[in-house]
Amino acid sequence: MTHGQAVALAPAPSAHELARLAKAHAYAIGFDLVGITALGPAETSPEFETWLREGRAGTMAYLGRGAEKRRDTRLPLPGTTHAIVVALDYGGREPSGPVARYARGDDYHDVMNAMLRELHRRVSSDAGREVLGKPYVDTGPLLERDLARRAGLGWFGKNTNLIHPERGSFFFLGALVLDLELATDEPFEADRCGTCTRCIEACPTQAITAPRELDARRCISYLTIELREEIPVELREGIGDRIYGCDVCQDVCPWNERFSRELPDDSPYAPREMLAGKDARTLARELLGMTQPEFSAAFKGSPMKRAKLRGLKRNAAVVLGNVGTANDVGLLERVRDEEPDEMVREHVIWARRRLEGG
Repeated sequence: MTHGQAVALAPAPSAHELARLAKAHAYAIGFDLVGITALGPAETSPEFETWLREGRAGTMAYLGRGAEKRRDTRLPLPGTTHAIVVALDYGGREPSGPVARYARGDDYHDVMNAMLRELHRRVSSDAGREVLGKPYVDTGPLLERDLARRAGLGWFGKNTNLIHPERGSFFFLGALVLDLELATDEPFEADRCGTCTRCIEACPTQAITAPRELDARRCISYLTIELREEIPVELREGIGDRIYGCDVCQDVCPWNERFSRELPDDSPYAPREMLAGKDARTLARELLGMTQPEFSAAFKGSPMKRAKLRGLKRNAAVVLGNVGTANDVGLLERVRDEEPDEMVREHVIWARRRLEGG
């Protein structure tokens, strides 16, 4: 090169090339689905706000915070223009049980956030600059399900879950919002539920009040996880043997019956030792006898910590009231006499009466 000759710079990657690379990275990191969409007004925001106003969120007051930001997906991180939307399968072939499949292993927030941060690093490297961006996994004022449909990842099922035509619905959603021009995917416009109403009919507590309308106050996942108060007496029987969460509306979905996947052996969502192979009665009995240090050790890094030990003991009492035997009366009496938490004691007393036919 002669003196004064300009160095030729490589052209910046196009929006199509950056999108292609981003998707390749996402799959290489371990995501099962990926799509890209532009940020903007959230299509389902009006329905979400109506749902909140009608009180169907129950005690989840935090869902009302950041309402302004939820109306437009550009607002949670000003300056961002596009989102890479991902899905991560957590397996739908394992037997149903007292704990919903998603919660049997590690906390998906931790797992997916780490994966999205790595994706952000690789996208920035491809762009040749530090791209402004932020991962969202069910923790910010962003309607990820809305973004996922716009990114072509599926349609809203009658149970309100996003359903993919080749994956079903046993997956987590996450989004990486970026200040980066990317080629976008076509939205998923079809509704492939047809006339099927299996999820509505199967819900044990009739929480799906109409197609794509959920009353969280009746949902077993809400009652066993989010609710911090007493479970309404009229809903306790419907909880059956479920200690944490519920998969019924997904279990009966034809798309999951056909397309849900087995978990690989090394999956972070494989059941941890505390849960593996235990039926509802066994797990309920263990939880009722558990101390706080034991709980902290057994559920470190687990999404089940969200319910806290008192919530899980409350749920365990309800489960024994539903599926326990006469052999559990002694345990319930001991917990009634020794448990300091009034809410837990009330549910234990209810369960004991049920088992004694009172």
